Amino acid sequence: MPSPVQPKPVPAYAQIKAYVRRQIEQGIWQTGEQIPSEHELLKQFAVSRMTVHRALRELTAEQVLTRIQGAGTFVAGQKYQSTLVQIRNIADEIASRGHRHHCEVLLLERTRDRAALQALELDLGDEAFHSRLLHFDNDVPIQLEDRFVNPQLYPHYLEQDFRTLTPNAYMTREAPMQRAEYLIIARMPDATARHRLRMDIGDPCLVLQRRTWAHGRIATDVTLWHPGSRFQFAGAF
Repeated sequence: MPSPVQPKPVPAYAQIKAYVRRQIEQGIWQTGEQIPSEHELLKQFAVSRMTVHRALRELTAEQVLTRIQGAGTFVAGQKYQSTLVQIRNIADEIASRGHRHHCEVLLLERTRDRAALQALELDLGDEAFHSRLLHFDNDVPIQLEDRFVNPQLYPHYLEQDFRTLTPNAYMTREAPMQRAEYLIIARMPDATARHRLRMDIGDPCLVLQRRTWAHGRIATDVTLWHPGSRFQFAGAF
């Protein structure tokens, strides 16, 4: 009588993947929660760092986990989402998910940058306002906003406290948007943007470039950088 076929042993990395999935499926590790570090897992399973790294790398590629540079590895949820059909305040977008928005002000200045003046169709020698803000969903950075603003429409722009009021909220109050043009592209961030958004080297951004009009004039020209692995755009007509 032939001997029964012995099942092949399950590789160690696959066992770790199965363990992580069970922890998540059973609710032991919740969406957004940081999981144990590679060092903690290799001690728990008595395997090599390479084995643990492979398991976590594959789970990240399968969007079960998400890595944030300098912070650790977290249980992934749905991607952060923004709508294209309607320009909404990012603070409202985040609040609609039951999350907390906060903003870090990186730059507020006057500028005579030629490209900015051309984008806003202002005369050379005029000034434009320039802001650079970093928006967070809970404590995760999801948008780096680089904005040029027409001071003839929003003369008090630089006086606003954008830690508590978003540019969208201020401009909607002062001179509501009449129309917009936008372009979405995938781009590699420079080192500064990558650091601000806590992205791994080689990860791309989803970049939204948008101009808006108010009172028949170009109001603002903005570039919005989003981590491609943690963000998506959606809409319906």
